[in-house]
Amino acid sequence: MKLCYFNDYRLGVIKGDTVVDVTDAVKDIPHLDNRDLIIGLIARWDSHKAKVEQAAAAGKGVSLGSVRLRAPVPKPGNIVCMAVNYMEDGTLKEKPQINAFHKAATAVIGDGDTMVLPDVPATIFEGEAELALVIGKRATRVPQAEAMNYIFGYTCFIDGSARGLPPPGNVFFQMKSRDTFAPIGPCIVTADEIPDPQNLAISLTNNGQVMQKFNTNDMAHKIPRCIEWASSIHTLEPGDILATGTNHRGLNAFMDGDKIELTVEKIGTLHVSVKDELKRTWARTTRSQHKDKGGEGPHTPQLTGKYAK
Repeated sequence: MKLCYFNDYRLGVIKGDTVVDVTDAVKDIPHLDNRDLIIGLIARWDSHKAKVEQAAAAGKGVSLGSVRLRAPVPKPGNIVCMAVNYMEDGTLKEKPQINAFHKAATAVIGDGDTMVLPDVPATIFEGEAELALVIGKRATRVPQAEAMNYIFGYTCFIDGSARGLPPPGNVFFQMKSRDTFAPIGPCIVTADEIPDPQNLAISLTNNGQVMQKFNTNDMAHKIPRCIEWASSIHTLEPGDILATGTNHRGLNAFMDGDKIELTVEKIGTLHVSVKDELKRTWARTTRSQHKDKGGEGPHTPQLTGKYAK
């Protein structure tokens, strides 16, 4: 099943190229406003799944093209992002140590929304293509053997980054948690629809040009290990997001006017625009292309605009 939010945060089920409103079928779930409804539904899925299925089957769908999709989890309690979790097409000779960071839940935006680049002296702005897990039930110190049972579903996730901000060492909070730096969507695909999430093709295009292209089978630490490790540090709750990392070789500068499309196999495509009032520019090259050309540092330098050196 593909669950989404659309228009004024109505809860929907996507069927082909249509969406059916199922909000009223689950309105008995306690919630402050419709944006909270999905978390309550995830926590009560066993008792409400049949209601959602019946409403989706009986309801009259409207064209997806006629609605505005929203982030499928607008207000997650936690966003946990795995760091350096791919073997980078074999270029990493040793498995990196498992690591992660938090991203602010208020950074979430949805399909068709705009990532806004702030007026800060970042050396580059990037967006990382990722598969994200949506946690289905409270998870505390979950062993790997049971970890997959804690996944409600999957979605597309872009991990926005403002890299190189001073001072050195004061990194992840100010780099990752900027407003609009957590695009999620276009929907949640329930776990039963994806029997092998460890073999999904991921691609990210920038203005139609393929920049990132990799498969989830290249993860250094597989999904069960990620859940085991994250839940050993703090409890994960229904609706929490666990982003599984990216292959950094295709990372590229996000600039004003860019149209980004992230496609994850079996899930769909997340569309995001980029806005930068400062109109800063970088070369349209990936990290791997920059390295192959013998460039200094991990990424291409800023060419024009405020903060260019």
